[in-house]
Amino acid sequence: MRDSKTFGLLARGGLVCYAVVHLLVAWLAARVALGDTAKADKAGALQMVVAEGGAWLLWLIAAGLAVLALWQLGEAITGHRQVKARRRTVRRIVSGIEVVLYGLVSYSAVKIAVAGADDGQTSLVAGILAKSYGQVLVNATGIAVVAVAMFLAQRGFRKTFTRELEFGGASGPTRTTTIRLGQIGWIALSVAYGTVGVLTVIAAVTFDPAKASGLDAALKTLVAQPYGGPMLLALAAGIAAFGVFALLDARFRKI
Repeated sequence: MRDSKTFGLLARGGLVCYAVVHLLVAWLAARVALGDTAKADKAGALQMVVAEGGAWLLWLIAAGLAVLALWQLGEAITGHRQVKARRRTVRRIVSGIEVVLYGLVSYSAVKIAVAGADDGQTSLVAGILAKSYGQVLVNATGIAVVAVAMFLAQRGFRKTFTRELEFGGASGPTRTTTIRLGQIGWIALSVAYGTVGVLTVIAAVTFDPAKASGLDAALKTLVAQPYGGPMLLALAAGIAAFGVFALLDARFRKI
């Protein structure tokens, strides 16, 4: 099925949906940097989709990202056979991370389409912290998110994402632009997720679930710092760069 043209088109469509979500997140983050109180995370972006395009568009995004998650799940389990064993293991781990990234956004889209809102993770973290093992689990989760953020950063710095691209007859400037946008975008995402991870660890250490409220809280924490507005605008530009890269990724990704 993964080799069929239909599946390839669906997967590329899912990447376009992923790009749109990140472009909306970048727009919301820029608004927060300029003093707006918008919810600057993927849930906020998805709620904007409902407000502007209707629930049907949200279901389309959810379906596209679900296809992406299933595709990467297959790659994580049995894929990347064309590369050497050591690199194959790394590629499968990358696919596993992408399963989580795509799957979470798809889940949020379905949740918002059904319920009309996303409660975020505060109530979830509060429930976990109430357990005897909660503090350890939330702390471990935060550390894992920071580790993923570090992985995303090296993905940008080392340009390892280019291994998944097939430029074919693309021009030199198109290749260069795609790679530069990918570098900026992956590093920007690493900063965003790294902030979320650090806040999650703080929530575990201080036993305060309100501090682990996801990307929205992370960006609003950033904007509250000295020179936070310009920093958040720069981060918004980086997330926008990732959104544009994801559009190009939809064109050049090996599927």
